Amino acid sequence: MARRRKGRDISGWLVVDKAAGVGSTTIVNQVRRALDAKKAGHAGTLDPAATGVLAVALGEATKTVPHVTEALKCYRFTVRFGVGTDTDDAEGRVIAESGARPEDAAIDAALERFRGAIMQVPPQYSAVRIDGERAYARARDGEAMEIAARPLFVERLELVERSEPDRAVFEMVCGKGGYVRAIARDLGAALDCPAHVETLRRVWSGPFDAAEAVSAEVIADEAGTPALEARLLPLETALADLPELRTTAAGAARMRNGNPAEVLTADAEFGDTAWASLDGRAVAIGTYRAGMLHPSRVFRA
Repeated sequence: MARRRKGRDISGWLVVDKAAGVGSTTIVNQVRRALDAKKAGHAGTLDPAATGVLAVALGEATKTVPHVTEALKCYRFTVRFGVGTDTDDAEGRVIAESGARPEDAAIDAALERFRGAIMQVPPQYSAVRIDGERAYARARDGEAMEIAARPLFVERLELVERSEPDRAVFEMVCGKGGYVRAIARDLGAALDCPAHVETLRRVWSGPFDAAEAVSAEVIADEAGTPALEARLLPLETALADLPELRTTAAGAARMRNGNPAEVLTADAEFGDTAWASLDGRAVAIGTYRAGMLHPSRVFRA
């Protein structure tokens, strides 16, 4: 029999400002221990070298992770021109160099091809699976791989600062599955100048913003105290982009048993994904059809 995981049934979101040099899983484990939570997960990995928003879900909030993962995210990053690396970031081995440096006008013109619905080839050092094995594992063994291009939606990509010829700062808002390192690599190729990401920060992810994030140091200082628990955001925060449909106590009971139930409001179109609430608390996520929510995910009372 599997051992039952110890910890409290605590639910909510803690927004962490991840520092450089630490992995996402390490942060999740720190949060879980600090709050003595039985269950924890995150909504989108950040590379160890990256900083910024890492939204950690606890308990019932883990059921809402897919809705944050699918949401738009904003990144601010520095590209260094003239140097290409095998990892497409500053951690890698230099594989190309050039004395060329693009002008701002050339950068602005090249950015247009990276906006909207694009196809992107993930970096060689990425978590993409190839024949069941992570690409980065094969890359570490010296294998060069053909990685298929994947669709990515880029809502916004702008040059925001250029303090020196070697470097430029960009902001990008994109959907799920985007690699900022690939943007830097491909931008360099478009400009006939090798390039890589030097620094990377996630500014916001769906409804979660760096302005409300706490550091690992704060988590350590407040571990096991009511102060840290008070920082939790309700699980409903992750559902902000979905229609909220109020229901009754009887309807909530039916949904929690996995059955369709009537809702009191109809702020959704037929077939929309929505969530039902009772007294402001999430009851279920599901599909709205003709005055009823058909649950696909339910929350404990």
